[in-house]
Amino acid sequence: MTTPDPHRAPTDGPFSPDPVTGPLADDTPGTRPPPAPAAAPVRERHAGRAIGRTLALALLLFVTVLLVLFVVFNTQTVEISLVFGNVQAPLVLALVVAAALGGLLVWLAGLARRARRSRS
Repeated sequence: MTTPDPHRAPTDGPFSPDPVTGPLADDTPGTRPPPAPAAAPVRERHAGRAIGRTLALALLLFVTVLLVLFVVFNTQTVEISLVFGNVQAPLVLALVVAAALGGLLVWLAGLARRARRSRS
């Protein structure tokens, strides 16, 4: 008859070895694998961004085509009243300048919004 070895860990009980992670007697780092990160929410966020960017691009393309058609059909010369005087210019030029100023205004508003968000 053999006597149990006192230096050997028992094979059953609270300190029994786990077939996946190994013995649980000591909590040394690296004995258990780290939990896997959840990947589903990241995919949903990227999908939402892709849809938003696609819609923004489609809207931009639609507005650009509409603006080009509007400019092409309005080719007559018009008088533009400025603060310091009157100018005669093609309507196409007035529309392009107005569109550029509108785009600049939207860009500046977005820039101000991003700056306000970053402070918070």
